[in-house]
Amino acid sequence: MPGILIADDNQNIRYLLRVYIESQTPFKVCGEAVNGTDTIEKAQQLLPELVMLDFSMPLMTGIEAASVLKRMLPQTKILLFSLNVEDMPKSLVAESGVDLAFSKGDAFVGLAERLNYLLEPPLLQFEPPAPTVETLPAGSEIQTTDKPNSETFKTDAREN
Repeated sequence: MPGILIADDNQNIRYLLRVYIESQTPFKVCGEAVNGTDTIEKAQQLLPELVMLDFSMPLMTGIEAASVLKRMLPQTKILLFSLNVEDMPKSLVAESGVDLAFSKGDAFVGLAERLNYLLEPPLLQFEPPAPTVETLPAGSEIQTTDKPNSETFKTDAREN
């Protein structure tokens, strides 16, 4: 079960995110952090599959923390959220290692889908096994349900 670390300096936001995640998705919250440095320390301890980072936190912004986290835990997914995602430079977000950014203004609309996108493994491509050919022992007879007709045994007399 993937663990999610929630990092936001607002206790109410952390609580709402925890309740939503644990009641509306198959994922569990493994911890909470109150600022960027606390996020890095807890991520080292908890090794979450995903860190939800508030963009604007004390001591270290979400973007700064994301850069450190991606170097430390490259497999960990990072979801950055802010009141004004549109105002964040896309190049800065991409360079920091953030996997996905969304707006707090959207509240919980689409949050479950975003988490699924980041945490659920892709469906494996199923390839049916190749048909096998069984070799019959010499002298074996093949049983068929097809009834021979006059065309089945016709040969061209000119071949002899």
